[in-house]
Amino acid sequence: MTDVAEPLTEGQNALRRAWRDANLVPLWETGAHGAAEPEPERAYRWSWHEMHPLILEATKLRSMQITERRVLLMINPHPNPEGCDHSTITNLLASYQILLPGERARPHRHTMNALRFVLDGNGATTVVDGKACPMHAGDLILTPGWFWHEHSHGGSAPIVWLDVLDAPVHRHMGTRKFEPGPAHDIPPRVADEVFASANIVPETGVDTTQSPVFRYPWAAASAALAAAPAGRDGTRRVRYVNPTTGGSSMTLIDSSLIGIDARTTTVPFKTTSHAVCAVVEGTGSTRAGADEFTWGPKDVFALPSGVPIVHRTDGQAARIFVASDREVLRRLGLLEERFGEPAANG
Repeated sequence: MTDVAEPLTEGQNALRRAWRDANLVPLWETGAHGAAEPEPERAYRWSWHEMHPLILEATKLRSMQITERRVLLMINPHPNPEGCDHSTITNLLASYQILLPGERARPHRHTMNALRFVLDGNGATTVVDGKACPMHAGDLILTPGWFWHEHSHGGSAPIVWLDVLDAPVHRHMGTRKFEPGPAHDIPPRVADEVFASANIVPETGVDTTQSPVFRYPWAAASAALAAAPAGRDGTRRVRYVNPTTGGSSMTLIDSSLIGIDARTTTVPFKTTSHAVCAVVEGTGSTRAGADEFTWGPKDVFALPSGVPIVHRTDGQAARIFVASDREVLRRLGLLEERFGEPAANG
């Protein structure tokens, strides 16, 4: 039987006009009250083979003399069900950034946290609050919110890195702020060498909210991954952490490196978090819910929440960098993670 709406009385129409004039909307007419959960976001892959020529073309169009940063945003073609169409995946915005030899990106700072994972090239330097961080392939560089940062390239070939920011979170919270350089009021920073001894952290007297280490070299991360045991999904995983707390390296972005042995299919993994992944080594495929795609070195892909995720490798082991909003959800008490296929009865 189909419900048929009865005509409104004059009194009811008057009430609706009064609501409208007072900027009030009845919840039961919005579709949000008791509505089914929206369809999850979709996974998407950016192929390095296809992206690299397009990235290089950007160097012909935008000079660093006239642009703040030479950046190409990675926008998911499958819109966020809540209507946010300027993100790579919920809570995360990823992009490619490129510098040519001899170029410099002038200093600025913003409230958004940002990380840089070097995809291709060597020889650039990012200066974070006065601390120089060399950039080589596979290195992770952190630029925490409201820390001054600038980039320069002293190498001999173009360098391309992956930027991941929590910009959608700040857009939603109304906390976006930006300040151009020159840099000023930079507090003293502690050298990375102070934290070089595992399991031993010195008393420095500095704020521990943000990691005092901004550069995580590929050689160190790779060695740690090789020594890591297999996890519940069959991958080896290491996290980039704040050495003073053992927690996430950034307050709102979690970073990890996973290793998958050759010819391996991982146990399905389901999480409420969202992720941006960059393939460092190896080839394989990923299934995320109804979406499945292949990947190879330097490919980038976005993974949504709420769907089973399975990785498969081909004839060689793979290593994949993962940036996620896991830390946001953990802090809010909304992080849920499950391994294995769901039971038949749900």
